[in-house]
Amino acid sequence: MGIKGLQGFVARVCPDACKTVDLREVAEKHRIDHPDFPPVIVVDAMSCVRYWYTPESWVCGGQWREYLAILEDFIKAFMAAGIKLVFYFDGVVEEKKRDEWIKRRLQNNKEIARIFQFIKTHRKQPGREMFIVPSALPTFTRFALKSLGQKTVCTLQEADFEVAAYGLQHNCIGILGQDSDYLIYNTCPYFSIEKLSLDRLVTVMYSREDLCRALGLSLTHLPLFACLLGNDVVPESLLEGFWRKCLVTSPHKNNSYNRRTNILLAVANYISKVPCSYSSLKHLEEMLPLGSDKTLLYRGVESYLLPGQQSPWIPPNLTSCQTFSLQQQTDVCQDKEIFQLAKEQHIQSENYTIFNILSKGEIECSNSLEDECDTEIPGQALIYRPARQHIYSVLLESGKGGAYPLVKEWFVYFGNPLQQPELIQPVQPSMPGGTPNLKTLWFAKGPDVEKQRCSTFLACFHLQDRMEELQALEAPVAAFCCLLAYLMMQVSSLSLEDLNAFVAVILCLKGKSAAQLAGLQLAQVDSRGVHLGAVFVRGLTTLLMANSACGFPFRMDDLMPWEVFDGKLFQEKYQQSHQGCSLEELLEGNESLYTPFQNLKSFICKACTAKKRTIQSRPRGNGFITGTQQREFNPRFQQTHRSSFVPPYHNQRRGFLWRNPQPQGKKY
Repeated sequence: MGIKGLQGFVARVCPDACKTVDLREVAEKHRIDHPDFPPVIVVDAMSCVRYWYTPESWVCGGQWREYLAILEDFIKAFMAAGIKLVFYFDGVVEEKKRDEWIKRRLQNNKEIARIFQFIKTHRKQPGREMFIVPSALPTFTRFALKSLGQKTVCTLQEADFEVAAYGLQHNCIGILGQDSDYLIYNTCPYFSIEKLSLDRLVTVMYSREDLCRALGLSLTHLPLFACLLGNDVVPESLLEGFWRKCLVTSPHKNNSYNRRTNILLAVANYISKVPCSYSSLKHLEEMLPLGSDKTLLYRGVESYLLPGQQSPWIPPNLTSCQTFSLQQQTDVCQDKEIFQLAKEQHIQSENYTIFNILSKGEIECSNSLEDECDTEIPGQALIYRPARQHIYSVLLESGKGGAYPLVKEWFVYFGNPLQQPELIQPVQPSMPGGTPNLKTLWFAKGPDVEKQRCSTFLACFHLQDRMEELQALEAPVAAFCCLLAYLMMQVSSLSLEDLNAFVAVILCLKGKSAAQLAGLQLAQVDSRGVHLGAVFVRGLTTLLMANSACGFPFRMDDLMPWEVFDGKLFQEKYQQSHQGCSLEELLEGNESLYTPFQNLKSFICKACTAKKRTIQSRPRGNGFITGTQQREFNPRFQQTHRSSFVPPYHNQRRGFLWRNPQPQGKKY
């Protein structure tokens, strides 16, 4: 989260702490000083994604091939300078950050509502000032960087702590990110992603030493300074009285500054006169209205201490590195072999959410670009919940005679106030003989096990009865069909026109370059198409979760959005389909796609019919949704405990063909 206002304060009040640096020169100096160690920059990826996502279109579901090309160019620029990058992603939301996470999610809901109102009014995308990253962008960025050969780490605790620790321990030339906490940690230099000029590799370095000089502080003061301004551990609400006291005695009060700037100067002035000792910290704790938790300041200061570091504010015998906090929890999964593999895959960014479920039995999902006024489409969190319940069952092996551990879900959707997690019951998927043992799925070898992995995966989406058809498809297309069939079955308002649009996208996307997709121009944007694009992309993350749980019947690369989806292309096909265009126009005049189009469409319709779901034609023409009526709950989607499924279809197949080289023959 960082310290509110600190980054802007440094730029306005301490310009000497903002130094323009040429990263090539920094790297060259490092090579001279440390000839045996190549220059490394550790990247706080979560604070960079919004700066990396520069495609013009962002509301339609994501321009994934364009984005992949941008990431590739980013990496190449640093490689050309001989700089290695290591990317860190948040792997958990720590308990101490949950309240802040909820606050941001509820704020994002309001921003998304404004975006949809704009689209309905103007039939176009808002300007960049309303920008929100496409749904699931951080998740797919992690896999994109891994696919591009980069070292990508998913954290076990707060990402900024692990980034700062890695930078210090590996003598990195700097941290690249946009988080004022990096001004507080005593670690390697902090470089700005916001100010980075990629073509010249020039950016701004924020200097802790110069900040301290300007404030009359030492580096050891900075953790306490951060705590007394309010951070993730010490809430601002407890500090108002203290700030008023500091403002009264501050010699630096300046009417041309805003209140926050004056508070920063006043707090720095106060701290500079306090002796650096544990007794001083205790005295401060007594001054503040900390309630029952008198150790708040102590814990706040300690949270900035990296492994091996000490602080005069904390006696050495009391210091306990943050990493110990990981051992305080009781893991949901008691099998050490399974737990260890899940943990390793989590750190190496090879699986998705599995470790969170097996360790804490808890999972979260941030906002999606969903229209809360569209009463016909349930929240994606509810659409994919039945699949997740099956995945939880596979992971936690419920129904094997033991208790059913509930999974805590923090999923953002309309009507969920996020006051507490929803407790979700795992539900066994319907499989002859039951679901295989997790050890079998993860560790056993051989064609029979490969088949079990695939049938378990398909059972999570109620598709295990359609093995033969899926077996004939290329892996990304097979995965796409699983998701689309599930989606069509779960959401009864989806029409033949919606189905046609989705199928046209995967067929027309094949062979299109990032540049071609970037050049695609939309005359207007449809809000329902925006909503469906976000729902589909969130479905891809559900495929990732199922694939990770079932022992990887698919290669993760085959489940990526750049393989099967493009936001603008979907928006174009959606509008064409609903306006009743010809098949020839929908498929861009490519006659070779006609048969594959009918085959894929037929597969999905048959899968739905088998579950008594008939997909009907409901052309919307140019009738853009403009309604502002409040969404009402569909009772079917409120149920969190269900023993049998009203929706989906079944499908079974030898999915081991998906992971290995594709056989020659039919591709669609």
